[in-house]
Amino acid sequence: MKKIAAFENAIANQVKDLNAEGINPTAFWAYRHTQRNGNDLIDFSEVIWDEDIEAIADTFAANDINEFTISSNFSGLIKTLVAFEKQGFKMVGTTEVNANYTDWQTGEFAKVPALRMQKA
Repeated sequence: MKKIAAFENAIANQVKDLNAEGINPTAFWAYRHTQRNGNDLIDFSEVIWDEDIEAIADTFAANDINEFTISSNFSGLIKTLVAFEKQGFKMVGTTEVNANYTDWQTGEFAKVPALRMQKA
């Protein structure tokens, strides 16, 4: 997974107020969960708030991140996909990612379906 220097600095310095550091919390937590889960692309497994989409797109542009996934099944996902498209990201297919939880039978991260988003 591609590293984001500002996020890595926030982790190293145990920053308490991400917003004060100019870091979008939704993007940050997706990044952290993705690191823990071992996914290749940043995966949004939780709700993406409408007001965060522009900040997420800006963060990704500044860090040359052109792909990510969305595995969350939250309501309003269509509206989110449209908002990301306005920021230049389009859904290009589906994939499978590691979930934030383990499969009780295997002890490994469960595999879940996800939408693959890419900079147009």
